[in-house]
Amino acid sequence: MTALAPKKARRVVDRLVAAGHQALYAGGCVRDMVRGETPHDYDIATDAAPEQVQALFERTVAVGSRFGVVVVVMGEDQFEVATFRADGEYSDGRRPDDVQFADAREDARRRDFTINGLFYDPLSEEIIDFVGGQEDIEAGVVRAIGHPERRFAEDALRMLRAVRFAARYGYRIEERTAAALAARARDIRRVSAERVRDELGRILTGPNRGSALELLRTTGLLRHVLPEAELMHGCSQPEEFHPEGDVFRHTCLVLDALEEPSLEVAFGALLHDVGKPPTRRHTDRIRFSLHDKVGAQMTRRMCARLRFSAAQADTIVELVAEHMKFAHVREMRESKLKRLLRGPHIDAHLALHRADCLASHGDLVNYEFCRERLASLDTEDIRPARILRGDDLIDIGYVPGPLFTRILERVEDAQLEGEVATRDDAIALVRREFPRGRDSRRPA
Repeated sequence: MTALAPKKARRVVDRLVAAGHQALYAGGCVRDMVRGETPHDYDIATDAAPEQVQALFERTVAVGSRFGVVVVVMGEDQFEVATFRADGEYSDGRRPDDVQFADAREDARRRDFTINGLFYDPLSEEIIDFVGGQEDIEAGVVRAIGHPERRFAEDALRMLRAVRFAARYGYRIEERTAAALAARARDIRRVSAERVRDELGRILTGPNRGSALELLRTTGLLRHVLPEAELMHGCSQPEEFHPEGDVFRHTCLVLDALEEPSLEVAFGALLHDVGKPPTRRHTDRIRFSLHDKVGAQMTRRMCARLRFSAAQADTIVELVAEHMKFAHVREMRESKLKRLLRGPHIDAHLALHRADCLASHGDLVNYEFCRERLASLDTEDIRPARILRGDDLIDIGYVPGPLFTRILERVEDAQLEGEVATRDDAIALVRREFPRGRDSRRPA
C-alpha cells in the first residue's frame, strides 16, 4: 500500500459512519497496531450490507458479496470491507456454506486466532476485544478462538497459519490449540496444493524461518506437506564439515542465515540437501555422492506437486542442482567460472551459498571470491560477442551437425580464456583442433 493508505482507510471508515453505520479496523492491522508495528494493509468490518457499501463509494469490486466482502478502491490502494457475519458449516474445508450477517461480537468469534480477532475504532481510538487477543499478544500466545478442533476443521490451512504466526512473532502455540493441531495434522492434505504452497512461501520468507521449519516438524505438519524434507531429520553428517549437526539442523540454520530471501531462494535453501538422506553412505566417512543431482530430481517432483509455475520450478531446481559448484570456484578454469557467474540466477545462487557456508563451517572465502570477480568483470568479459558462427563453419567447408555445437563451445571457451580475439584466430583454432575428416567436411 502507499504511504497515504492510513489516511484513506480512515476516510473509508468516516464515510461509513457518516452514513449511519458502524465501521472498525479488523484483524491483522489491529494486531500489528497493538504490537506497535505499522500495518501492511487495512481491513474494515462494518454493519453495512454489501450493497450499501457499494452505494457509498465510486469504485468497488464485489469480490465476495455472498460472504459480505467488497473491495473499495481509492487510487492505488484497496481496502477489503466486510460485513459483520457469523459463519455456517464449512463442508468444503475452506469457505462457509452460508453466512448470516451479525454484529461485531459474533464476527470476532468466527475468526481463526485471538490475536487476529481484534477490532479498532479509529474515531474513539479504542481497541475492541471480545476474545482476549490483547492478553495473548502480551503473553506471546497463538490461541484458536473457541474450540480449536472446530477452527481447524473449518479450514485446515489455519494449522499452517498457526505455525507462521508463532514463528514470526516468537510466540508459543497454546496447549489446546497445539493438541488439536497435532491431532488434525493429516487434514492439511485436504487443502489445495496452491494454498499450501503460498502459506509455506509466507513461512519460509518470513522471520525465524528455521524455527518455523522445526515447528512444522514437531507439529506433524511437515510429514504431510513435504515428507521428503522431514527425512533430513536424524540424517547425520561428518562433524569435520558440519559441526552444527544433522541435515535438518543444518537446513534450519541455512534458512535463518538468508537475508530477505525470494520465494525461489527460500525453497532452494529448504531443499538444497534434500537428496542427502537417500544418498547417505558410510565408507571411510559419511558421504552423500551425487546428492545434488538426486535432490534436483526430487525437487522437480515436489515443485510439480505444489503447483509452482514452470519458471519458479526451474529456478528452484537449478539452485539445488548447482549448489555444490560454488565449493570449487577457485579451482575452475576461467571459461567455466565465467559461464557460472553470468547465469541469470547468480545472485540467488550466491545468496544460498553464503547461507550454506554460514550454517556449517562459516568460511565465506568462495562467496567473497565470486563477488570480487563479478565486480571486476564487465558484460564483454563474461559474455563476449561471438566471433564465429555456424555460417562461418559452413563457409570454410564444415558440414552442419552435432560437431558444430562442440566447435562453437570450444571457440567461446577460447574467447573467455583469452586465447582468441579475432575471427581469423578462431578459424585457425578450429582447423587445428577439429581437422578435416569425413564427418566434418563437405564431400568432394
